[in-house]
Amino acid sequence: MNLQVLAFGFPGGPEWIVILIFALLIFGRRLPDVARSLGKSIVEFKKGIRDVRDDIDTQTRLETPAAPRIEQQKTSTPGNSSSPPV
Repeated sequence: MNLQVLAFGFPGGPEWIVILIFALLIFGRRLPDVARSLGKSIVEFKKGIRDVRDDIDTQTRLETPAAPRIEQQKTSTPGNSSSPPV
């Protein structure tokens, strides 16, 4: 049995034509309105994703601890014997 017959792939040229004809029959004059509302919903979804990404970036910047400071050891100068080296 041929496996390509059983597998469904991405629609080609003739399939898209059939899909568009069915879309025109089902939606008719409302098709531009449906496409417009679909575009608006995609834009809103992208805005929401961008806002969430910005919030996460802001929180990670605020919560990232600063690198620990390495205190330099004070060395005593030959003329100053009041403080021993640490």
